[in-house]
Amino acid sequence: MTTYMVVERFREGCFERVYERFRARGRMLPDGLVYVNSWVNREQNLCFQLMQTDDHDLFAVWTREWDDLTEFEIIPVD
Repeated sequence: MTTYMVVERFREGCFERVYERFRARGRMLPDGLVYVNSWVNREQNLCFQLMQTDDHDLFAVWTREWDDLTEFEIIPVD
């Protein structure tokens, strides 16, 4: 399984909306995409997440649920 660093950049004015959706619907991860941990830097409107998967294409499924509120950079780290 490959580990990825996901860098989320919240769109302007969307920080609270991201967390409202998260509280209402959870992470909305497709089967096979595993959340490991995350860190938020509110001052810079960033969230860093570690995730694991054997299928990089699952990121497209997941990011469609959030791309109206945030931009993603997905980087393999191992």
